[in-house]
Amino acid sequence: MGVRPERRAAHGAHVDTCAHAAAAATARHMSTLHMERTFDAPAQAVFDAWTSEEVMRRWWRPQNDWETTVAEVDLRLGGTVRVVMHDPHKGVDYGGRGYYTEIDPPRRLAFTWVWDDNPTRQLIEIDFEEADGVTTVRFTHRDLWDEDAVRSHEDGWSRCFDQLRREVERPSVDG
Repeated sequence: MGVRPERRAAHGAHVDTCAHAAAAATARHMSTLHMERTFDAPAQAVFDAWTSEEVMRRWWRPQNDWETTVAEVDLRLGGTVRVVMHDPHKGVDYGGRGYYTEIDPPRRLAFTWVWDDNPTRQLIEIDFEEADGVTTVRFTHRDLWDEDAVRSHEDGWSRCFDQLRREVERPSVDG
């Protein structure tokens, strides 16, 4: 019909729902981090690194000299995941927790996330795709609070992925 949908707001003001939807989509895009990394390891090993408390303590931190003091996993739908990283330079802990929303080993993992010091509820989605023993990880961190948070998380996750690479690509003790 060529007429843009319009909604009446209080006091006779008009709300352009097309513009509102476009603004909402832009805001979602600006608050979402997408990353892709490839690991020379099978998908099951990379998936397990995200779900094993012991292994998470070895890689889930942005710097080698940081310590992952807490890694808790209750790997079931609705089960909790909790991580606390300690920055020895500032003497500060960075922790958060979430609840598993999707578990499809070794293809997909998703969980909510809330930092201890910020109530913004986020969603982390990880897809694992293996070809010839090499796994591509497509990582999405949604609902960050602003563009600065997206940039900060991109830096932090990039460093965590470097730690993850060292963990899953290290030579086997058996071999």
